[in-house]
Amino acid sequence: MATTVCFIIWVLLITDMVWTRSVRQVQVVNEPDVWTVDDFDCPRECFCPPSFPTALYCENRGLKEIPPIPSRIWYLYLENNLIETIPEKPFENATQLRWINLNKNKITNYGIEKGALSQLKKLLFLFLEDNELEEVPSPLPRSLEQLQLARNKVSRIPQGTFSNLENLTLLDLQHNKLLDNAFQRDTFKGLKNLMQLNMAKNALKNMPPRLPANTMQLFLDNNSIEGIPENYFNVIPKVAFLRLNHNKLSDAGLPSNGFDVSSILDLQLSHNQLTKIPRISAHLQHLHLDHNKIKSVNVSVMCPTASAQPEEQDFFSYGPRLSYLRLDGNEIKPPIPMDLMTCFRLLQAVII
Repeated sequence: MATTVCFIIWVLLITDMVWTRSVRQVQVVNEPDVWTVDDFDCPRECFCPPSFPTALYCENRGLKEIPPIPSRIWYLYLENNLIETIPEKPFENATQLRWINLNKNKITNYGIEKGALSQLKKLLFLFLEDNELEEVPSPLPRSLEQLQLARNKVSRIPQGTFSNLENLTLLDLQHNKLLDNAFQRDTFKGLKNLMQLNMAKNALKNMPPRLPANTMQLFLDNNSIEGIPENYFNVIPKVAFLRLNHNKLSDAGLPSNGFDVSSILDLQLSHNQLTKIPRISAHLQHLHLDHNKIKSVNVSVMCPTASAQPEEQDFFSYGPRLSYLRLDGNEIKPPIPMDLMTCFRLLQAVII
């Protein structure tokens, strides 16, 4: 139970680091005495709540253009409209913007005026999900900490796109049209503080090259990845959460050490083509191997005897930390060996 509690605390801490790293700055509110009378103007298309003077709500209004943004605004909500362009002019006074939500519009790369976003020197959060983007927009402000681009048509990442985004902690590119040729060895250069990278639901066949060294959460579900290069995780020594569900991984496609990476706490390999359990680290806490082609569980590997020499022992023999294991949907036939079941009592949850 203690292991599970520690794991939950660890998850919350990492998630909190990605999210509140920016929120700590956003929560500070301008003093009213620095505002002018004109600052309190409210675009007629939008709603300005008196109790929240730094927010401007323009969502769900059928807007085709972005209205002029008052200088007092920190939080701008424009989601679910018909906006196609992001020009500079509406933002010329919006020097305090921290948060822009433009999800569910019709924005294209051609519709973003160069400099319209990069002029927002204090912007922390940019939401552009569910639009018509075909490449990652650029240039973006150096201050940016979260960039959400899920469910677009992104297939290109122009060279140098991320070169100045040293404060970015979260990049979401899931559900786009990324192929392997979208990445160069220096694509992610500049992302010194990136912690979460989501590229699930694309068309990748290979692991993306040269990921940022501080990456802690890597999500690559629902691609067509067939293998992982030897020593791939050496460049991301802090990775703790790795999701590769719904790919085409086979035993032959894994490096000799498998996933024996001490930093990994949660490993998800569901819905692949594995026939045996790969080697993993003693530090791993959650392991998802359901819906593969695993036919048997080697008791000597899963539960080595206490008398075994360290060099002969596998991950459980160093003081097991695994608290959750999924093996359902494989080809493992009952009965499960009794000594294996005895070992499984060390775990908080086992699904076979």
